[in-house]
Amino acid sequence: MPKLDTKPDAKAKLLDAALSVIRTKGYSSTSVDDLCREAGVTKGAFFHHFKSKNDLGVAAADYWSLFTGTLFTNAPYHDHADPLDRVLGYLEFRKALLRGGVPDFTCLVGTMVQETYETAPNIRDACDRSISEHAAKIEADIDAAMQARAMAVDWTAESLALHTQAVLQGAFILAKAKGGAAIAADSIDHLIRYVKLLFDVQTT
Repeated sequence: MPKLDTKPDAKAKLLDAALSVIRTKGYSSTSVDDLCREAGVTKGAFFHHFKSKNDLGVAAADYWSLFTGTLFTNAPYHDHADPLDRVLGYLEFRKALLRGGVPDFTCLVGTMVQETYETAPNIRDACDRSISEHAAKIEADIDAAMQARAMAVDWTAESLALHTQAVLQGAFILAKAKGGAAIAADSIDHLIRYVKLLFDVQTT
């Protein structure tokens, strides 16, 4: 019987492969063979770590959260003293990440949830958790900016934080449709203008 490739890094290789292949081909079109080929591991290694492709999809969403969490935690926009500047800096940082080909800057969980929201509830829930946890981080700065300005409005920091994610995910869809980052950058610029209007920031 052939020996299984169960080296300690095989799981990480498969998760890294998922981030790349699924953002390129989509979840439905990505096969276990595709993932194993990209990761350089055997199918035996895949099924040693994951019961199914759906099982990997859930793990990939959580892995994406860890991967992006580190990226955003270390981002320079946190250095701003004014929380509104941190919010705007976050959006500028998202725009700065629009580099490389479309698969390089689009969102893994946004890609997966579009395809699986009805057919794979466990993946849908993992994607929702990832997006919502990310939104909660910017929500804290939005809330602080609202409090600093004693704003009395009929919307919440949570709703605006989730709206930023809706715009970003929509921008990625347009980038896929148009075949490039330019439309996504324009969408983020419009979102920045919108946030400034909400907070009555004077622009020249």
